[in-house]
Amino acid sequence: MSDTVSDADKIRNKRLAKLGSQPTPKSDQNGHGTGDETNSVQLPPSTTSSPQEQKDQIKPKINITGSSPSPKPTDNPFAPLGVKERTTAAPQINIKPGNETGMASRKPPVSDPGRQTSRGGETLPEWEDKILRGIFRLTLDPSARTDGHGHSLTFVKSVREELEDQRQPVRLEAAILDQALLEAASNVSKITPLDYLLACWKRVTGQLKHHKGNRAEEKKLDVLKEARRLCMSYCIFAITMQEMFGREPSNTSPLLSHLLVDPEDERGICHDFLAEAVSRFPDDDTIETALVGAVEDLSRQLARMTMNDDYKSYVVALRHLVRYPPLVTAIARSPLFAPSSVSASELEVTTLLGPFFAISPLQADITSQYFSSPKTRDRVFITNSQRSLRMSLTTHQQDLLDIVNQIIRSDKGARDRMLDWFALCVNKNHKRRALQVDKKLVSSDGFMINVTVCLDQLCEPFMDAQFSKIDRIDTEYLRRQPRVDIKEETKLNMDQNSADQFYEKTTEGTNNFISEVFFLTLAAHHYGTESTNQMLSQLEKDLKRMEKHIEEIEVDRHKWINSPAQLKMFDNAVKKYKDQIDKGLSYKYAVQGVLLDETMQARSLQFMRYVIVWLLRLVSTTNFPKQPIKLPLGSIRSNVFEALPEYFLEDVVGAYRFVMRNMPWTISSTQSDELIILCITFLRNSEKIKNPYLKSGLVTIMFAGTWPAPNRPKGVLGDLLMGMPIATEHLLHALMKFYIEVENTGAHTQFYDKFNIRYEIFQIIKCVWDNSVYREHLDEESKVNVDFFVRFVNLLLNDVTFVLDESLTAFQQIHNLSEELQNPQHLEQAIRQEKEEALAGAKSKAKSYMQLTNETVAMLKLFTEALADAFTMPEIVQRLADMLDYNLDVLVGPKSIELKVENPREYDFQPKALLADIIEIYLNLKRKESFIFAVARDGRSYKPANFEKATSILRLKAKDLMSPEELRAWTALGAMFKKAKEADDQAEEDLGEIPDEFLDPVMATLMTDPVILPTSKSIVDRSTIRSHLLSDPTDPFNRAPLKIEDVVAATELKGQIEAFKAEKRGAKLAEVNIMDTSPG
Repeated sequence: MSDTVSDADKIRNKRLAKLGSQPTPKSDQNGHGTGDETNSVQLPPSTTSSPQEQKDQIKPKINITGSSPSPKPTDNPFAPLGVKERTTAAPQINIKPGNETGMASRKPPVSDPGRQTSRGGETLPEWEDKILRGIFRLTLDPSARTDGHGHSLTFVKSVREELEDQRQPVRLEAAILDQALLEAASNVSKITPLDYLLACWKRVTGQLKHHKGNRAEEKKLDVLKEARRLCMSYCIFAITMQEMFGREPSNTSPLLSHLLVDPEDERGICHDFLAEAVSRFPDDDTIETALVGAVEDLSRQLARMTMNDDYKSYVVALRHLVRYPPLVTAIARSPLFAPSSVSASELEVTTLLGPFFAISPLQADITSQYFSSPKTRDRVFITNSQRSLRMSLTTHQQDLLDIVNQIIRSDKGARDRMLDWFALCVNKNHKRRALQVDKKLVSSDGFMINVTVCLDQLCEPFMDAQFSKIDRIDTEYLRRQPRVDIKEETKLNMDQNSADQFYEKTTEGTNNFISEVFFLTLAAHHYGTESTNQMLSQLEKDLKRMEKHIEEIEVDRHKWINSPAQLKMFDNAVKKYKDQIDKGLSYKYAVQGVLLDETMQARSLQFMRYVIVWLLRLVSTTNFPKQPIKLPLGSIRSNVFEALPEYFLEDVVGAYRFVMRNMPWTISSTQSDELIILCITFLRNSEKIKNPYLKSGLVTIMFAGTWPAPNRPKGVLGDLLMGMPIATEHLLHALMKFYIEVENTGAHTQFYDKFNIRYEIFQIIKCVWDNSVYREHLDEESKVNVDFFVRFVNLLLNDVTFVLDESLTAFQQIHNLSEELQNPQHLEQAIRQEKEEALAGAKSKAKSYMQLTNETVAMLKLFTEALADAFTMPEIVQRLADMLDYNLDVLVGPKSIELKVENPREYDFQPKALLADIIEIYLNLKRKESFIFAVARDGRSYKPANFEKATSILRLKAKDLMSPEELRAWTALGAMFKKAKEADDQAEEDLGEIPDEFLDPVMATLMTDPVILPTSKSIVDRSTIRSHLLSDPTDPFNRAPLKIEDVVAATELKGQIEAFKAEKRGAKLAEVNIMDTSPG
């Protein structure tokens, strides 16, 4: 035989060397090991040769020796597999080549050849031959092709030839199993070597379990253990060294197809196999590499699939693999697990877990299949499809959670890598919150939603109802090397430079797991579900715009009717546009189906409840909720709170706003309590938050909470707002404070934004106004905090004046333009088109402003009824009177005819109801003398005839709007105005020529309380400058900053004015009782 070593031998010996050796078991007197007998079988190196090499070798001869000492064996290449030579003098069968060189001695049979078994004289060697043939389905008989059960057998020709040459019994035994397995696995045809060996593994494992615990058959157990050990070794060879069996290495792991099969299947990877493979990790790193490589291949193949494909087997395979902590540790060390260089769009494709989280019904092709031809589908079909979609996704998300939980619980290293991956998902996706999102540069909605849902569920164990673990959420987390990147995020109440300086001062220590998951989940909501909510809102707007555009385009189709080629191009373009609309509509229904999952949203709100409590504890420095929050908060500032990203509060607002609008029944009463406290706290102490639009979100939440819901006529929050002590004491002040603040938001859309926000404020106030406690608190505070109320009333009057004027002007435009367009043939095409566009604009304007008008007037009516004193202060009363007189003139005066439009209800315009509301405001202030005189002094719009006309209209055409008692009071009030006008005119006449120095330079009226402005030294009436400062905090004469507290009373001038009035009027004016309207 040649001494040269074949390539197969080289490969195999190299592989064996890597496996490492195991300790040699001690032997008893009979030469049998006392330890695990699977390590006691010595195999000859010759069995490592391929069948072809065995043919080329010199025929060996069999030498059977007794108990005499055996010669020192050569180095055993099988030692790394745990195969050790016996050191005792047991009988041995040594297979050696004829020249006796290069061959190690072969171990004897595991048992004494002549020992009888319990079965009718069957010896142990006979049993060994039979059991090994059954397990490995081998035969040494060339004529035996199947066993008794019909299973195909593999004839191991070389093994038989060797046994015959050595004059050994032709039967299988553990000592020659190594050579037999190599030959059999190398010669399989329709299956792979691994297919064959895995099936053998399952059979030998089954036999071991059958014989386990039977001490009487220890020798048989030794045979089975050795067979099992060798089978596993060759399985590993088949996975890692395919060329050993004459196969070309594949690009994917040989394990891959087996992992996708049920573990109980003959081709599947069972628990016992993985447990044995993992146990060999310390001795053989290639096993670990092979299994990790298989998982990576799983991920790569899944990345090319969608929910329509057979993705489930991949998920089940990973769930099965992560049950083994050492394997999880190895998987977490994979360079594909959380590569820092990956881009956002590649996260769900190239990271190891990415493809598993990417599986979603929001994948492009899936949405079109769930909602094909969306415009033709009825609501029942859409609802059923969304329900089916949710069921599939929920099952998949539960699988993802199980996988993540196993990884987290395996060891600290794997847990940290899992957190690193979640951090990668949120940190790489900041662009998902951009105003214009390029979907090619960010992760998909489905991927990010799955990440968010998984993190939500990781938070559940520490989110108990008593908040017992909320102290574990470290307030210093963001200053202690956090995984979450917040550097570029806008902060709650701190500019970027200050925030950078704050976070530069790091805190020592390590972050606990609860803090890590809490902050990661907040970020995931921001870039995941809340980003998707934002996208859904924009998608709905885009679809409406596209639908309108299609309508406009199709109007021009007739232009191409005589040109077939151009008509075809036109129709193709329209079809393409409609297909885009269908695609967008399908995606909209799919996203709604995912987001409207009650379980998911309930879990999300439970997390947001924890965020609310954590924020309130932080800003109030109290042990909330065990200790109540006292408002207003103190002046002590919390840098930790102010330096938090805005999305900490924005996520709460977004989550509750979505649920309020779509599924309010999922909100529990305890969540509602804390939500109300949050809203009132930050609106009452609005200086704690910088962004006015973030604060407006708190108003929107409460507004949405007052919408009627099933079995809740006042909505989810309405009843609580009516009775919660913190609400009755602070809600109205908080709303009025923000009503004032929102006058200037700093955005280019602030003028229109303020009306939308104030509309929501009005709705909340209307919801709680029936509770007299609110009105009592408000009246008491209006007397204490006068300046605050003057500012509020001033802005309310500004709004009423503006929206009334805009609305009524729009109706006049509609009326005039409609008349001009009654005969369009007399107009040129360009002029007609211009007027039609102007009419459309006027109609749109009327619809928008009329709704605001109705609400603003209604609010003014409520407040003048409850707070008449506040509305008749000198700074306010004249403006209020002028506004009422002007609008009364528009509604009933000569130009009222121009308000007639077709279908006024289309605009929610009810002129008689509006007239009745304005009259009620007059009546609410009828007992205030300052108001009576203010109306009478309105030289522009006060006309006694208007009061008489209004009475006539309401008496004849709107009897249901005002009671007879109210009409009589209105008539009497008109008489009071008339009498006041006469008295005031007479007083003016009595005064005669008023010296200029006594006249207010702004209003040109006689001053009653003159004050000196500190910088310009100008003198104006106190009421004039107070009114001016309500909207402009500067000196009107030199624009220098000015506060009402800075003005100086002109005492001497005031005395001169009083003397002048006394001299001119005498007692005449005092004798006139304008409040007396009795005859004579």
